[in-house]
Amino acid sequence: MKIIKSKQLYMAARERIPGAVNSPVRAWRAVGGVPLFITRGKGAHIFDVDGNDFIDFVGSWGPLILGHAHPCVLRELQDALLKGTTFGAPTEQELALATKVCRLVPSIEKLRLVNSGTEATMTAIRLARAFTQRSKIVKFDGCYHGHSDGLLVKAGSGIATLGLPDSPGVVAALAAETLVARYNDHDAVQEVFHSYGDDIAAVIVEPVCGNMGVIPPAPGFLSHLRKITRRSRSVLIFDEVITGFRLAPGGAQELYRITPDLTCLGKILGGGLPLAAFGGRGEIMNLLAPEGPVYQAGTLSGNPLAVRAGLATLKWISRRGTYRVLEKKAKYLADGFAQVLAKYRITGTINRVGSMMTLFFGVDRVRNSEEARQCDRERFARFFHGMLQRAIYLPPAPFEALMVSLAHTEADLRKTIEAFDSWSAGETR
Repeated sequence: MKIIKSKQLYMAARERIPGAVNSPVRAWRAVGGVPLFITRGKGAHIFDVDGNDFIDFVGSWGPLILGHAHPCVLRELQDALLKGTTFGAPTEQELALATKVCRLVPSIEKLRLVNSGTEATMTAIRLARAFTQRSKIVKFDGCYHGHSDGLLVKAGSGIATLGLPDSPGVVAALAAETLVARYNDHDAVQEVFHSYGDDIAAVIVEPVCGNMGVIPPAPGFLSHLRKITRRSRSVLIFDEVITGFRLAPGGAQELYRITPDLTCLGKILGGGLPLAAFGGRGEIMNLLAPEGPVYQAGTLSGNPLAVRAGLATLKWISRRGTYRVLEKKAKYLADGFAQVLAKYRITGTINRVGSMMTLFFGVDRVRNSEEARQCDRERFARFFHGMLQRAIYLPPAPFEALMVSLAHTEADLRKTIEAFDSWSAGETR
């Protein structure tokens, strides 16, 4: 595999772009090496500037549940493009998308479109504070909810990868309004509410973690959050930016039968274009300007191209049998990986929920961020590069989710398992 052009572009980009990338995890700091510069994608494959062909399990970090350049999305984009790229005014398709989302996610009575998951979570918290007239927020160690100041406390994803427990530039007074508990720990949540219950505006949680690796909720954990927030009259916010429409038509809340007060969506919602949203109970959403006093705005919110791509994607995945197919593909891959681990007696565990999964080396189980951080990061880096040499493109960090798409064929999945077997044979020789 040659990466001559990627190296040249990387060196040039360092002169003009901090770290040569526009989002930190793309820099491959957790695994080392030079990040590949991608030129195109088709189905489950991506191609770099040097002409290398890879089976892609990043999927633009989750949005591409249909795969790259899906015909139904391209048709909608081509039609929308000819009519104009942005208007800064309402469009009929915005209503169509909002209606579709509210049907798929019954907890959402009203919806506001924004451009990123960070915008969605930031404004959901602002609404929760206005609704409750309280200031403190509870989040969980390792959960990442975007890069707004108050949430960059014990964050996961790139923060965990870089080993940064916080971010410089976050004002201490803002950070002090964020309370941190351990994910999947009922007692930790109970203790926080015992100490600060009257001041807690909201609990925000990834119902299935995707930013400290995939970690499912322990039995009863989400229902415990629902009960304690209702009892204290706090707002329960599900950050389903990753899990929304990936685990079920109605997201993780459908899968686990929990009804949050507010939900944040993104990734799949935009069908591969920048689009996110937050929504929930009407009485809370009605506080949002211009109907209420809580201000939020965005010049490009509800962009016609993103809305059309998202609507096309949601219509496609709403077809009967979609999630059975995804489950079958992901289970085949996870079972194949597990067989390889057992064959070569490699210590590790695979966490999977639906079409999201993470392989943790060096540990027998991972239920929270503390256990995730005990994984063997050096072996993961070797694994990443070994798979890359075998034409498999994985998330370049141990605390991310591998994404299976509808575009992955049985041949793609079989080749991936064979690549892991080949790498493991050399690793344990």
